[in-house]
Amino acid sequence: MTDTRRRVKVYTLNEDRQWDDRGTGHVSSGYVERLKGMSLLVRAESDGSLLLESKINTNTAYQKQQDTLIVWSEAENYDLALSFQEKAGCDEIWEKICQVQGKDPSVDITQDLVDESEEERFDDMSSPGLELPSCELSRLEEIAEVVASSLPSPLRREKLAVALENEGYIKKLLELFHVCEDLENIEGLHHLYEIIKGIFLLNRTALFEVMFSEDCIMDIIGCLEYDPSLPTQRKHREFLTKTAKFKEVIPISDPDLKQKIHQTYRVQYIQDVVLPTPSVFEENMLSTLHSFIFFNKVEIVGMLQEDEKFLTELFAHLTDEATDDEKRQELVNFLKEFCAFSQTLQPQNRDAFFKTLSNMGILPALEVILGMDDPQVRSAATDIFSYLVEYNPSMVREFVMQEAQQNDDDILLINLIIEHMICDTDPELGGAVQLTGLLRTLVDPENMLATTNKTEKTEFLGFFYKHCMHVLTAPLLANTTEEKPSKDDFQTAQLLALILELLTFCVEHHTYHIKNYIINKDILRRVLVLMSSVHSFLGLCALRFMRKIVGLKDEFYNRYIVKSFLFEPVVKAFLNNGSRYNLMNSAILEIFEYIRVEDIKSLTAHVIENYWKALEDVEYVQTFKGLKLRYDQQRERQDNPKLDSMRSILRNHRYRRDARSIEDEEEMWFNTDEDDLEDGEPVVLSSEKIKNSEDLIDPISKFMERKKLKESEEKEVLLKTNLTGRQSPSFKLSFSGATKTNLTSQSSASGLPGSPGSPGSPGSPGSPGSVSKSTPQAAAITTKGGLVGLVDYPDDDEEEDEDDDEEKEETLPLTKKARLGS
Repeated sequence: MTDTRRRVKVYTLNEDRQWDDRGTGHVSSGYVERLKGMSLLVRAESDGSLLLESKINTNTAYQKQQDTLIVWSEAENYDLALSFQEKAGCDEIWEKICQVQGKDPSVDITQDLVDESEEERFDDMSSPGLELPSCELSRLEEIAEVVASSLPSPLRREKLAVALENEGYIKKLLELFHVCEDLENIEGLHHLYEIIKGIFLLNRTALFEVMFSEDCIMDIIGCLEYDPSLPTQRKHREFLTKTAKFKEVIPISDPDLKQKIHQTYRVQYIQDVVLPTPSVFEENMLSTLHSFIFFNKVEIVGMLQEDEKFLTELFAHLTDEATDDEKRQELVNFLKEFCAFSQTLQPQNRDAFFKTLSNMGILPALEVILGMDDPQVRSAATDIFSYLVEYNPSMVREFVMQEAQQNDDDILLINLIIEHMICDTDPELGGAVQLTGLLRTLVDPENMLATTNKTEKTEFLGFFYKHCMHVLTAPLLANTTEEKPSKDDFQTAQLLALILELLTFCVEHHTYHIKNYIINKDILRRVLVLMSSVHSFLGLCALRFMRKIVGLKDEFYNRYIVKSFLFEPVVKAFLNNGSRYNLMNSAILEIFEYIRVEDIKSLTAHVIENYWKALEDVEYVQTFKGLKLRYDQQRERQDNPKLDSMRSILRNHRYRRDARSIEDEEEMWFNTDEDDLEDGEPVVLSSEKIKNSEDLIDPISKFMERKKLKESEEKEVLLKTNLTGRQSPSFKLSFSGATKTNLTSQSSASGLPGSPGSPGSPGSPGSPGSVSKSTPQAAAITTKGGLVGLVDYPDDDEEEDEDDDEEKEETLPLTKKARLGS
């Protein structure tokens, strides 16, 4: 059997009983070795990938629908459909399927669905067909009973459907409907309602094509008006013929298209309004009705897209200045409904739809419509624009950048959108909220494309900040010229909040574009004016904008904030808020806490130097005291830069200890007697381990002399630290004097030689464990970890050596005893 290729779309039925488009390709049939049988193969027309590989099973029921559809189920909840572009292709594949299954190609279904018990199957096999009662008025009740009794059994449903098709039974029933209406035979009409409802539940496309034909569909709707559960007749036909009017804003020349539109509207009405809500057991029985409507819609979109004359005329009338307002409103409403209709399509169909509209010039047309005075027309145009932005924002961005080369800023499409947002008359600003979302989508770098030749992000953001940003920020700048907002009503506050939300988004995603704009236009100062608004949500929006800037930790922003004293309105708002525990209080505290935790030095210094007196009394949180501590540490490092570098060296070379090194040093201490210590090298790493240590001697000596003047104060601090067991909050450095060592004073002050606070205690967490006789001067260094070490400097004067030798004779035994005593 030779392969036959035809263009098709592959559909699968999802859990919501909606058809999902899996792609377009070319179908063929052939033997597949892996599947051990003849199979249907569909390869994608885009890249040749395999979209479908399905074995033609001899017991699978294939259905042929509407001349161009083949539908079947491969598993209990896995339905497939092939939609052919040409009827000839559908017929050829159908013949292949029937040939494999040994069926006549003239049938519309290849298998009977057999889910019955063996007893029912035996009974049905003994009766080859279902014989319907003659279609007479007196036998309507009998017919209704036959239909109702056939619904529970799939095989009987199938036989009933075949009988209804072969005998032209539906048209005979509709003739009886006219007789019953003429005779006002309500009982007969109730029976007809049950019969027609049962035929819908047969879920058969061939029957739907008869029922939904031009000469039958209104009578079918008429039968469904006489629901026995309702006291009176419903007026569906009256609504469809008198109330619902079909408007042709542009005449449709294709009669098939017009008929398809009428049919789809009426069938949709039957599904949504006329038929009762199906029960759980009946819902799957109407899947073919859903499919019928879905494929009709796909066909309508395709026919309209192919009718270039229709679309050309539509857009010509839209942009023609001579078109009257009423006509233009109808045109815009039609286009809006057309776009709304496209949202039900699958991505591939929607892609082709919007591509066609773009080629026809929908964006220039929208630009003309948005410039009109009619608010209803503008509202509909906004909805159309939202469909386009959601579908393809890059297409919109490309258009507005191209038109900027030809038009002034005032009439650019994106500026018209911004103006509509600003001028929204709705008290709740519903339209402005919608447009803000669209603008965010347009300026979002995440959906911008980057190619080898150009970067859409760079080009569009450059365009936006040059041509559009001034329009967006105009209301903000106009309202913040003084210390308080010039207009502070609720609607204005809502609008400014929307603008701030968009600007905050830009700060987060646009880096240098928004940074240059904020600094050059002094935007942050203007925004912080809104902190004094009577509307707390607006003040919080302004604070959130500043918090986003601070969170970037960008020194350009920080210098701008410091230079302009932009924390002043924040501090004022904090103080004016008083003791109230609310969102404003928490949000302001969070900014200062972030600065403290992240140690943003420039902002820390600015806040403490300018606002510490106003904030120092705030004690219910430690945020400001923590900031002050950070500031003091910064000043200490700034005042002694060489000392700070020495600290870094000491930290890196002497105090990077782990548990093993501490144990090793303690072991060395206990294995070394005093004579060894006096005659040998110190246990602590010598200064030779530090490169260029000579460079540090001079500043340390000078610092030592200054420290001698405050020696008593240092002793008190160290004593307090050892007695309380608390860690020192900052990096302390003290040097031993000529007559007393720091270690001696600490040991004697502790009162107990083995106390935990004693630096000589081997059990203390910071025990350094070494002393050197040859060390002329010893530096006792206390860090946050409580470590104490001795550093020797061999280049001191000989006179000091003699004094120190005497001192160590007194000191070392005491220290050794303190260690052993613990």
